[in-house]
Amino acid sequence: MSMILIWLLITVACYGAVIGTAALMTFAERKVSAAMQYRYGPNRVGPFGLLQPLADGVKFIFKEEVIPAGANPWIFKLAPILTALPAMLAIAVIPFTGVIGTFEGTEVLGSIANPEIGILYVLAVTGVGVYGAILGGWASNSKYSLLGGLRASAQMVSYELSLILAVLAVVATTGSLNLHEIVAGQSGWFGWNVFSQPLAFVLFLVCSYAETNRHPFDFAECEPELVGGFHTEYSSMKFAMFFIGEYTAMVVMACLTTTLFFGGYLVPFWADAPWWMGLIAFGAKTSFFLLLFIWVRWTLPRFRYDQLMHLGWKVLFPLALINIFVTGLVISFGPGAN
Repeated sequence: MSMILIWLLITVACYGAVIGTAALMTFAERKVSAAMQYRYGPNRVGPFGLLQPLADGVKFIFKEEVIPAGANPWIFKLAPILTALPAMLAIAVIPFTGVIGTFEGTEVLGSIANPEIGILYVLAVTGVGVYGAILGGWASNSKYSLLGGLRASAQMVSYELSLILAVLAVVATTGSLNLHEIVAGQSGWFGWNVFSQPLAFVLFLVCSYAETNRHPFDFAECEPELVGGFHTEYSSMKFAMFFIGEYTAMVVMACLTTTLFFGGYLVPFWADAPWWMGLIAFGAKTSFFLLLFIWVRWTLPRFRYDQLMHLGWKVLFPLALINIFVTGLVISFGPGAN
C-alpha cells in the first residue's frame, strides 16, 4: 500500500509539473515575443501578468461550444482528445531524475514508469497524435479545416521517419531502449550523446519542431491561408484541448531532447549529485530547449508546403539514413568493436 501511495505522489508531481509548465509556456511565449518586439506582453492579470494562463483557462470554460452543421459530432469531439492524450501518455516514462531513494527494498525512480522499451513506447504513443489533426479537420465539414488536417498529417508522417532514425542512432550508440539507461550511458567528460551524435541531434531538433507543428513548420494552421487550420471550427474547451496538446507536446519533446542528447538529469562534472540536483539540472536543460522553441518561432519565417516536403524527404531523410549507416559502421568496426 505504501509503494502505491509513493507511486501516486510521483505521478501527481510529474503530471502537475509538465501540465503546469505547458500552461506557463503560453505566458512565456507572449512575454518573450513581446520582449523581442519591444512590447509589454501580458501585464494586467496578476503580478507581471503571471495569472494570464489562469484567466485564459477560465475564459475557455465559459465560452460557448459550437458544433458546425454537417460535422460528424462523435469524431468532432474525439479529435481534440486524440491530440492531447498522446503527449500526456508519453510523460509516464520520461526520467525527470535518478534514484530518489529505496523504500521496502525497492528503488524509487524519478519517473512514473521505467519500461525496458521506454523510447519505443514514446514513439508509439506520440505517433497517434496525427489522428487528432486529420480527424479534427475532416470531421469539421470545412474545407479550410480539411486542408489543414491533410497538411498536418503529411508533415508529421514525413518528419517522423527522420526523427525515428535519429533516435535509432542514439539507441545503437547506447545499446538500450530504456530511457534511464540511455541517460546513465552519457556520464563522464563529454559523454553526452550530442558529442557522439551531433547530426542525429540536429535532425531530432528540426523534426521535433515539425512534429509539434511549430514555426517554421506551422503551415498546417497558418492564419493567412487556412484561418486556423485543422482546428478552425473548434471553440471553448475543445480548442483548449488542441492548445494544451500542442504545448504539452513541446514540453515532451524538450524533455526527450534533454534525455537523449544532453545527459538527462546528470549534473555535468558531478557524478554523485543528489536526486534533487538532478531534477534541477533536468529542468534547466529542458527550459533552454523550451526557450529555443519560442526563439525559433519569432525569428524564422514559415516554410511553403513544397519547401517543407523537399526538406523532409530530400534533405533530412537521406541525412538520417547516412547517419545511421555510419553509426553502424563505427559500432561494428570502430575502436570498441569485438
